[in-house]
Amino acid sequence: MANATSGTTTALPNRWGIAVAGVIMQIGLGAVYAWSVFRIPLTKEFGWTISQVTLTFTIAILVLGFASFVGGLWMRKSGPRTVAVAGGIFYGVGVGLAYFSSNGLWWLYLSYGLLGGIGLGLGYIVPVATLVKWFPDKRGMITGIAVAGFGAGALITAPIATRLIVSVGVLKTFAVLGIAYLIAVTGAALFMKDPPEGYVPEGWSPSAAQKKQRSTKAYTLGEAVATWQWYALWALLFLNVTAGIAIISQAAPMAEEITGVTAAVAAGMVGIISIANGAGRFLWAWFSDLIGRRWVFFLMFLIQAVIFWMLPRITDFSTFTILAFLILLCYGGGFGTMPAFAADYFGPENVGSVYGLILTAWGFAGILGPTLIAHIRQHTGHYSQALQIIAVIMLVSAVVPLIVRPPAVDTA
Repeated sequence: MANATSGTTTALPNRWGIAVAGVIMQIGLGAVYAWSVFRIPLTKEFGWTISQVTLTFTIAILVLGFASFVGGLWMRKSGPRTVAVAGGIFYGVGVGLAYFSSNGLWWLYLSYGLLGGIGLGLGYIVPVATLVKWFPDKRGMITGIAVAGFGAGALITAPIATRLIVSVGVLKTFAVLGIAYLIAVTGAALFMKDPPEGYVPEGWSPSAAQKKQRSTKAYTLGEAVATWQWYALWALLFLNVTAGIAIISQAAPMAEEITGVTAAVAAGMVGIISIANGAGRFLWAWFSDLIGRRWVFFLMFLIQAVIFWMLPRITDFSTFTILAFLILLCYGGGFGTMPAFAADYFGPENVGSVYGLILTAWGFAGILGPTLIAHIRQHTGHYSQALQIIAVIMLVSAVVPLIVRPPAVDTA
């Protein structure tokens, strides 16, 4: 590989090895999406309500968004490895300390929710911000691969955690998983490293299409948030997550109510559509390298507008599952595409802090989406109105990617 600034060949680490380490980190962190397997055991053992137990997950996701921003700032001073290792420690220790949750619900919130959420945020931002620098030629694809690991984490963790809960109990399961996360995430974190300044892959130069959708300036965080484009990207992620996470929060009971299937069948559907969360992160991000990031968001919003409008009228379970699968593909697609989007518009140099702050949209959407659909369902007695409202929101949201453009660079 060649260093573009010096024109000399230097001994650099294999960028694909760093990518593999990033995926391993994200798989470990993405285990948080398996939280639902703890819900019933915790409610049965301690008598906590479903809402009380679910709040643990909400806290973790909310803290994740803000910790990602802090991690992005920290990376600029200390580099990706330090931040990644800290993320692995916070996450592993936070989950492990949930073993002592017999002390009270507050301890679960403090350990898994707060400490675990800090680790999630610090760890999540590092592979994303690091890999866009190593892969300027494949920004969408590589960030899609990285965050696909996060989406797939639950597929690996859920069956393991379920077996552990049966054999050793829910609290000891936290201890076992905490140790596993500590080893896996911090071990992979040791491979995180930035390329030398000005690095480009040997023999590569951006195409005309890539130049058109990328800014020529490296923005600082302050400069980025002074542009309207930063707020447009924040809104794109917020709107997309709001729709997808609303479905995630109500998928099983919604399937039961609309299609009339049993709880066991509906639970099986949740596992199926979770695959889309991971697959969409890669597929849409890869597609964005071909057609552009804003067109990907435009298509995802239009697809979701149609599907959300159709869902209340679908009584066939197989069709309902397919449509929910497509929504989750779009949900994951937002996470896969947005890091490359931010790097295109504001440059890869400070993408850790710039995109880290955009990730606060995830935390806020994680509150709004589930709250909106649950409130309307409770008020009306059915899901139809909530799904139609989200359909309209998605249709209106499709306007945003049509008007967003890279920030204009003042050459005066």
